[in-house]
Amino acid sequence: MAMDSVVTYALETVIGIVKTYADLIANSKSELAELQKELEEVQACLKDAAEKTGMGHHFNLIRKQMREAIYDVEDALDTYLTDLEVAAAKAKDHPLKEKIKAAAGFKSTIDMAQTVKELRANLAPIYEKAKKELDRPGSQSLPEPGSQALVKKIQRDLTPRRDKVVTLEDVEKTMYEYIAEKSKRLDFIPIIGMAGLGKTTLTWKIFESETVKNEYSNRIWVNVSQKFNPKDVLLKILKPLTDKDMSGMDIAGLEREVRTRLQNEKFLMVLDDVWYVQDLKIIKNLLPVTNAKGKVIITTREEKVGTSAGRRKPYKLREFTKEESWELLQLEVFEDLDECPEELEDIGKEIAKNCDGLPLTVVVIGGILVSLDAKTRPGVTKFDEWTEVSKDVLRFLQKDKEKLISEVVALSYYILPDELKECLVYMGVFPEDYDIPAWILIRLWIAEGLIEQKKDESLEETAEEYLNDLVNRNLLMVSKTNPMGENKICGVHDVIHAFCISKAEEQNLFEEIKPSDKGIFPTPTAAAKKYHRVCFNSKLDTFFDSQGTEYPRVRSFLSFYKDPVKLGKEYNTSIPDNFKLLRVLNSNTIICDVFPPTIDELTHLRYVTLFVDVLTAIPESISKLRNLQTFRVDTNSTTPIEMKANLWAMLWLRHFKTKATLVLGKQKEGEGGKNLQTLSTLSADSCTETVAKKASNMKELRVRGNLTTLLDGKDNFLRKLICLEKLKLMHVRLGIRFPKTNCFPPNLKRLTLRNTWLEWSDMSILAQIEKLQVLKLKQNAFTGKKWTVSCKFSTLQYLLIAGANLEDWEVNSADHFPRLTCLSIKKCGNLQKIPMELAKKLQKLDIESLSESATASARAIQEEKKIIDQGEQKTRWSSQFQISIN
Repeated sequence: MAMDSVVTYALETVIGIVKTYADLIANSKSELAELQKELEEVQACLKDAAEKTGMGHHFNLIRKQMREAIYDVEDALDTYLTDLEVAAAKAKDHPLKEKIKAAAGFKSTIDMAQTVKELRANLAPIYEKAKKELDRPGSQSLPEPGSQALVKKIQRDLTPRRDKVVTLEDVEKTMYEYIAEKSKRLDFIPIIGMAGLGKTTLTWKIFESETVKNEYSNRIWVNVSQKFNPKDVLLKILKPLTDKDMSGMDIAGLEREVRTRLQNEKFLMVLDDVWYVQDLKIIKNLLPVTNAKGKVIITTREEKVGTSAGRRKPYKLREFTKEESWELLQLEVFEDLDECPEELEDIGKEIAKNCDGLPLTVVVIGGILVSLDAKTRPGVTKFDEWTEVSKDVLRFLQKDKEKLISEVVALSYYILPDELKECLVYMGVFPEDYDIPAWILIRLWIAEGLIEQKKDESLEETAEEYLNDLVNRNLLMVSKTNPMGENKICGVHDVIHAFCISKAEEQNLFEEIKPSDKGIFPTPTAAAKKYHRVCFNSKLDTFFDSQGTEYPRVRSFLSFYKDPVKLGKEYNTSIPDNFKLLRVLNSNTIICDVFPPTIDELTHLRYVTLFVDVLTAIPESISKLRNLQTFRVDTNSTTPIEMKANLWAMLWLRHFKTKATLVLGKQKEGEGGKNLQTLSTLSADSCTETVAKKASNMKELRVRGNLTTLLDGKDNFLRKLICLEKLKLMHVRLGIRFPKTNCFPPNLKRLTLRNTWLEWSDMSILAQIEKLQVLKLKQNAFTGKKWTVSCKFSTLQYLLIAGANLEDWEVNSADHFPRLTCLSIKKCGNLQKIPMELAKKLQKLDIESLSESATASARAIQEEKKIIDQGEQKTRWSSQFQISIN
């Protein structure tokens, strides 16, 4: 496991203390300077180790000791830093010559030199052992990893992976026959097979097939997983059946809803990844077993789960043939069949055969082969590299198949660049089968110090590269993308998740705090108190009641409840009281009655997410969190909230997000704002000259309120935001009109309008936005029965029209939308037809709640696309036209 981030944090702290508190640490300066020098030597040593192989178990033990020693340094320095900040605050009004005297009462500032000396003494022998181990015969340098630029060139959109699956004709034929069979009761179809055999992929392909879509209007996908949650299962069943939010209902109420809605309906349900017989029994009791029109497909590793499903014998999924494995490997490496260079065919087929019929192994090995394309090794041919991989796979085959998959994942892990290793293992902090928003993951990686600042690149851009790289290596899966194909929701296969957990345990990287079967939390051991990250998915109030002790070394408090949990007001200060050195607080699934009053005491915080039930204001004290980078607060409040804190005092703040309307104060003092990239949701009245000037580098803005002044073009607020790429505007009054000239930011790429009640003639202004790629028109954004397109949207790639009273849409030429590839029209019941002129470039059409004539025109576009695609002679795996009709 890479340790760069641990050393980097310690170095940053040393440099920060010396730079900021020079007048308070005169007696410790020389010791801190020596410590800085030694940490830099340790960093160089670890970098050297990362580029060598054959280090063995002994070096891993030394590295673990070194990690703990550096953690000791970090903890001591952060404790001093906290006290120094208090000392600086106390001495704020003193003359400069009396500052040291004002701080002299703090023992920590006096003892710093001695403590730093002791920390250095503890680190020195471990460092010496590491150096000797590095010089040991047998360790050798690894090839340099490929540049990120090359990696970016081979990045692939893995979202359509579910379409790029090998066809198992005999298996699929059997499954379709099972689905078509008549039954007297609810029919359960169990599919069993070991991890990595492709049960979920096969089932998803059938679930998404046109055959099933045409036969079943009600299709329900439920991921059950090892950590079974009955309420979560019920909510997943109901989600595609209703638009209502039922998360507040109790289980009894949800059970009634499920039975009522499914009792007489024809439906196909998938229960994916069921682990235990008891879990399946509970789910079966929730379903209308007398409904003969329903089909339930179950995927499981456990044969006893399959046999308990019902009358039908479990279908045992077979392994891939060597031909199917070779086909899948080609798709993973070359994205198409018959694209493999002739000199690699024989060795490629050998690799595929050696994967022993396990699709997951083929996919992971494919990721390794792709990553080799991004490396340059003088004198080493691609054939040589593939031969090495073939030998590795053959060596693993000597073990049982479950072990094989683990070893293949390990092989993929060990060839990762060091920075990607940390990011991958970090995925273990999330619960199994958890849907992880890419936006959140990237910001967590940054706050945890896993992302290194690169020249001419933002931290977010680098983190996104890391994420894409892990996706391209098939170590992360993407389940949802945005209209531009960028990753939105991701996760990891449970086999890879288990690997991440094992690596994390090896390095004491985090600990999941959970009670015993009797609901009792164990008393923290000395080892547990050393964890720097803790994950909570259990009852917090019970934990706080049973502990009565601090976790002085914890830097990250992470909670990922699937359903939000309520925390009583008596626990409002429990997190700050028990975890005083936090840098990361991810708690937006924990509902607090009020804003936590002592959170400002956590001065090291870089990342905070909260859920405050009733929120009226962001307190002034938040301004003290000078290290804060990401701040997100969710709330049930619908009224505007006052920003009492001084936004401009938070120098490092990069992202401020809330769905409530934020009213800024009149503060103008402070140098903050330069790093601000995201501000959401800002009151329209707060869109002032101060914001435009101080937050001039902002990339994403969401505004709610009376937009009349904002869009009249007089003060040019939006035009001044020259870096802004994403803008969402929500109007709360009567309709508005655009000025005759473009009032939008010059680099705007994505625009969302809601309730603006514009006339369709105003679309000509939006056509003037030179770089606009995504346009979302929601809920009365535009009004009027007819839209005749008379202007050219040169760069527009995605268009959404939802909740409009539009009847007649005329497009006289395909040239009006030369790059439109994705069109979504929802809840426009009056629309008569979708213009055929849009068909030429269109790749995806998504419609919902349209008239019969509009739906028929969508079908006509689908037929037209078939003719166009045939004319262009698209290959089997080329991007095909997709249509979704709800």
